Amino acid sequence: MTNPLIRARNLSVGFRIGGGLFGKSILKAVDKVDLDIEKGAFFGIVGESGSGKTTLGRALLKAVPITGGEASYTDDEVDYDLTTLDGAELKDYRKRAQLIFQDPYAALSPRMTVRDIIAEPLEVMKLTQNRRDTDARVREIAAKCRLNLEHLRRFPHAFSGGQRQRISIARALVSGPKFIVADESVAALDVSIQADVLNLLKELQRDLGITFMFISHDLSVVAHTCDHVAVMYLGRLVETAPTRKIFAAPRHPYTRALFSAIPSLDPDSSDRAQKLEGEIPSPTNQPTGCKFHTRCPHVIDRCRKEEPALEQPGDGHEVACHRWRELMESMPA
Repeated sequence: MTNPLIRARNLSVGFRIGGGLFGKSILKAVDKVDLDIEKGAFFGIVGESGSGKTTLGRALLKAVPITGGEASYTDDEVDYDLTTLDGAELKDYRKRAQLIFQDPYAALSPRMTVRDIIAEPLEVMKLTQNRRDTDARVREIAAKCRLNLEHLRRFPHAFSGGQRQRISIARALVSGPKFIVADESVAALDVSIQADVLNLLKELQRDLGITFMFISHDLSVVAHTCDHVAVMYLGRLVETAPTRKIFAAPRHPYTRALFSAIPSLDPDSSDRAQKLEGEIPSPTNQPTGCKFHTRCPHVIDRCRKEEPALEQPGDGHEVACHRWRELMESMPA
């Protein structure tokens, strides 16, 4: 069995905040996450705002410090320990792992032409020998991202949101990465443009063999695009499985509540949405036991005292819930 491209065990990211009379507290943005992302996968991360999705993605890109656990990157050429990566290895990792930002309007410099925006990583990383090689690589990537040559001479303000996002994608691709984190990369776009950009990402995944970590709050987009899904709540993974399995039979009460809110054209399904009471707890003052117990309609005393581990029944569908088996038997499909 080949090693996954990204592997994390007990991965944690914490930030010291506050101060004053009572000292500083720790904000646990990512807490003991176990994760495997296979090579060539389109791996989805979903959850409410504040669940730690973006911080997890940035930790795997070595863009925020990893404060606990293990994380590694393994492709056909290198094997990097992301917890200790620095110096020349970190510079090399920057070529192999890139980020597509959420907002294409804020991610592009208004003072640079599209050609210069796409070429900047090549020049900073010294991946080409001269301007001619740089221009050839820029034109190649622009074509793959459905940008015309005439676009390269213009500035970002001349483009629509979808075109700007394709420019952002081209900039992320130009260094030849094997791993890309797409952080809410279609959230700021109109629905029709979203479909075009998503189809482009799937095409690039297929043609270039890129592994995507796709962070989103839009479950319909995740269902259409991803082949594996992980659900986060308050910095923890509560469920992960192949997309078809998890959408067909979600096991965790939180996952069920999320999925029940997906809009449907069936008028009879309008009353199936499960309302979650209360707000997501503060990451600086997390509840004991199961992190979801303060909002879970199926909570028992064990949930309040004992934190469930991510259970692996052997069918590729992992879940962190003490009661998932009995709830699966009692709940309607």
